[in-house]
Amino acid sequence: MHTILRLPDVKRSTGLSHSTIYLRIAQSTFPKPVSLGGRAVGWLEAEVQQWL
Repeated sequence: MHTILRLPDVKRSTGLSHSTIYLRIAQSTFPKPVSLGGRAVGWLEAEVQQWL
């Protein structure tokens, strides 16, 4: 089973701000979020840990 992290958890784990996370996504240097439906997104914990 895959664990999904929401933005506050990703910020806490990485120490990055919201704007830095999205900047790095745009630069393809951070894992892309997955859609959880509607406007909700999350990140696969394994991908964030691998990035770290």
